[in-house]
Amino acid sequence: MKTTSNNIANNLLPSEPVHPGLLLKEEIEYRGISQKQLAQQMSVSYTVLNEILNGKRPISTDYALYIEAALGIDAQLWIQMQADYNLQVAKNDYNVLKHIHNIRKIAAVL
Repeated sequence: MKTTSNNIANNLLPSEPVHPGLLLKEEIEYRGISQKQLAQQMSVSYTVLNEILNGKRPISTDYALYIEAALGIDAQLWIQMQADYNLQVAKNDYNVLKHIHNIRKIAAVL
């Protein structure tokens, strides 16, 4: 079997996109930090943080910086994971795919 970039394990995408907030939730649980403690440490709304941790709200640039300050995990990592998640979700969205198909048909004619 010929090795291509498509069949290298590091290039495979999960069947279900994993929201970075879920990874953050696992991290704080591993560290023994409660959501309430982290929200207080970051001086942010517990409700907003909880929505992030449950994958209902994206990790914004501001929140990525707050997480970096509170946990020492580089903000760039959170931003990249959020961008990757957003892209994967968009690539699985029927309406987005349909729109892309139409764009490609138009572009091919030009």
